[in-house]
Amino acid sequence: MKIKKLFLQNFRNYERETFDFSDGLNVLFGKNAQGKTNCAEAVFYLCTGASLRIRHDKQLIKTGADHAEIRAEAENRYGKVVIEATIFENKREIRVNGGKISKNADLMGHINSVFFSPGELRLIQDGPDERRRFMNISIAQTSAPYYTALLRYNRILDQRNSLLKNRDVEMVLDTLPVWDEQLCKYAALIVKKREEFIEKLAPFAKEYHAFLTDGAEELLVKPDRRYVGSEEEIAASLKRRLADNYEKDLRLGFTTVGPHRDDLDVIINGLDAKAYASQGQMRTAALALKLAEVRIFKELSTEYPILILDDVMSELDLKRRKKLLQCVADLQTILTCTHTERVLYGAECNKIRIENGKIK
Repeated sequence: MKIKKLFLQNFRNYERETFDFSDGLNVLFGKNAQGKTNCAEAVFYLCTGASLRIRHDKQLIKTGADHAEIRAEAENRYGKVVIEATIFENKREIRVNGGKISKNADLMGHINSVFFSPGELRLIQDGPDERRRFMNISIAQTSAPYYTALLRYNRILDQRNSLLKNRDVEMVLDTLPVWDEQLCKYAALIVKKREEFIEKLAPFAKEYHAFLTDGAEELLVKPDRRYVGSEEEIAASLKRRLADNYEKDLRLGFTTVGPHRDDLDVIINGLDAKAYASQGQMRTAALALKLAEVRIFKELSTEYPILILDDVMSELDLKRRKKLLQCVADLQTILTCTHTERVLYGAECNKIRIENGKIK
């Protein structure tokens, strides 16, 4: 997958700009707060229909404008693809090759991307929400059924949690099995897809981590909970666990079991990374996970995703910077930085200088 052109109008701090990207390394450079990350964010938005930085799309509109436009001309294994997004105060319109799409599931997979920034350190050090988010974003880009199941699971989960707050306990106990039946069907698919993802992720992450650390450390990635059997068997098992926890759920007012509570264990040299790893170790482990994600996309879709590295080099030492450049040699990469001479070390690239939302 390659992105050839990116057009931005009234997006963040851009009034109107067109970016031309090469097939290899593209470096957006300039002082801080000039718009480098905004450009990278626009690419990710067209890949996933969501921003990693904000909750409400209206925040993407340039101050004083009534709407924003983003358009990418790209290529995937099927040929050319044009993705456009028009963002208004209270709605948006997304089109693929001129056809309007009504749901995000129809956007996924046209252009895949992996985004890494210093903020991804939270993937290791923060709570389970961040690791589930990592899995959800990655799996959804290659599996429309997963994305759909996740949406429906979360919708039913919200309804179940609302029910658990009702004071009519008899009515709640009579109604819960109905919600559980639907919840477990989608939960089982989510569980199986995550198991497949982790099974692919673990060896790739271990390999990249060994490369980045010169074999000095070992990284292990595994699910914190093991599920056994087919989707039907997992659904049945989850249904029993939900029933066993009715009293606890009623007391707490929310659902205490299910894939929305699962986690991913990240272990460095036999120790839990969340509790024992240094900042440098966490950063390297998070980078290894993201590079492993790139490999999974290649395995599943037969082509590499677009790799977005936002201000990553400033957080790595010289040795790891050079190793990272080796890892991305075969990928289309969009890298943001403040000083190219400090991070490129002679690597061939397409340099684009950004100043106050303009290409200079």
